[in-house]
Amino acid sequence: MTGDLFALLSAACFSIANVTIVRGAAAGDDDNGVFVSLLLTTAIAALGWVSFGWVNGFPAVTPLALAWFAGAGVLTAFIGRVFGYATVQHLGAMRASALKRLNPFFAVALGVGVLGERLNGATVAGMLLIVASFAVLVLGGSARSHAVRAAAAGRRLLEIGYIYGPLSALGYATGYLLRKMGLAETPDAFLGAMVGTLVGALTFVLVGLGNARYAAAVRSTFSRPRPWLIAAGVMSSFGQVAYFFALRHEAISRVALIASMEVFITIFLSALFLRKHETFTPALAIAAILGVAGTVSIMLH
Repeated sequence: MTGDLFALLSAACFSIANVTIVRGAAAGDDDNGVFVSLLLTTAIAALGWVSFGWVNGFPAVTPLALAWFAGAGVLTAFIGRVFGYATVQHLGAMRASALKRLNPFFAVALGVGVLGERLNGATVAGMLLIVASFAVLVLGGSARSHAVRAAAAGRRLLEIGYIYGPLSALGYATGYLLRKMGLAETPDAFLGAMVGTLVGALTFVLVGLGNARYAAAVRSTFSRPRPWLIAAGVMSSFGQVAYFFALRHEAISRVALIASMEVFITIFLSALFLRKHETFTPALAIAAILGVAGTVSIMLH
């Protein structure tokens, strides 16, 4: 049950981050806040690592654990978070969070295929309900208020956000597997988050050496800080740390599926704070009900 609560806490933090990204970054901005979020996560995780280690003692750190955490950082902190922020920036919080429901499917496939985790009846039922909620969200036309609801599915898939979304989901899901392996070697969530986001930030800087948009984002982080994007970075930081703690207590597939609650928390927050940017529809309400039912089915197992 502890892992379930951390997974839900992670979902809530990422939901708040989704909303603040929309408030802080327009679709054409070079800086959408992802680099400052990586720096903040590194700093917050480092503080937690030192504080908890000072009080409770530092667990033994193995080179293999550091390698797993670093690999997870490239996949989650760089690929997952960079493309995830871009998805929110281009599609809005609701549609981006709907696309993020691809995470559990990649995660479950890897958990079952690589780690040998088993799917039980309650998890399968919850997964099917979340599949249904995802379908309702996408086919039901959840979109930014200025978008054309009747756009054909094929045309919508050509939007850059619909390319970034799956790439982000694949990066996160693969990185979750590496995180789990790193935690098996060294069960320290703060260390894992710190190493991963530090590697992600360094990767961002290296890419910026040959990419003008990434370089502009790095410069903007220090020359023109934005409160909304800083808030998004703080919430993303707590979301990632909470996810690490969830992985310490539960199987990767279960954590990923419970964290799917993020989309419904995002819908609720968007309806309250993004009325000029997002449109709440009956389809979103139906999707929320299905998603809650699926999450409850998983948690009650």
